[in-house]
Amino acid sequence: MKALHWLAGIIVGFEMPVPIYWLVLHGPIAFWRRHVRAGYWIAIILAWGGGDWLLYHFRRGLFDWRRSSPSPWMIAAGLALIAIDVVTLTVVEMELGARRLVGQAELTDSGELTTRGLYRHIRHPRYLGMMAGVLGVCVLAGTQPLWIVSAFWGTAAIAAIRLEERELRSRFGSAYADYALRVPALLPFRLRGASRPQI
Repeated sequence: MKALHWLAGIIVGFEMPVPIYWLVLHGPIAFWRRHVRAGYWIAIILAWGGGDWLLYHFRRGLFDWRRSSPSPWMIAAGLALIAIDVVTLTVVEMELGARRLVGQAELTDSGELTTRGLYRHIRHPRYLGMMAGVLGVCVLAGTQPLWIVSAFWGTAAIAAIRLEERELRSRFGSAYADYALRVPALLPFRLRGASRPQI
């Protein structure tokens, strides 16, 4: 069980700060393009410094392992969701490269539109993976405070996606607009009757 606790802590500590990072960078993107190095450092410090400090500070409320004892089915479901996160991160890093994964293209106003691999099926596979990982940790921990924090986190992730979409449309114009019409945002299918990009 202790290995599950460590795994849950690592996933939450790695993934929950990601939307903060992107909200910091995507919000005033024009400013950060003039101050690229400062943008990286400020976003990292706020996201993983501040975000992980908060998670650590409230860890006892978020993860009360003495009170929660997940069933074997819950453990299997949680681990499967975390595996989706790990696989997605690995594939996206291979497809984009580490520098693009941390925002080099956005900050330098460069790069090409990626529509291959996972991006052929969904526009934001990295966010889908993160959501699966955080959901997996919630299933494993099963605490109400963690579910509540994760709901707020999901809202921040959607906000980050919207800012990213705005930046991509600005950078790639009609090519991205056409891509968004063809490819769904987070799930590899569209709801019946959905004709415009969702998110």
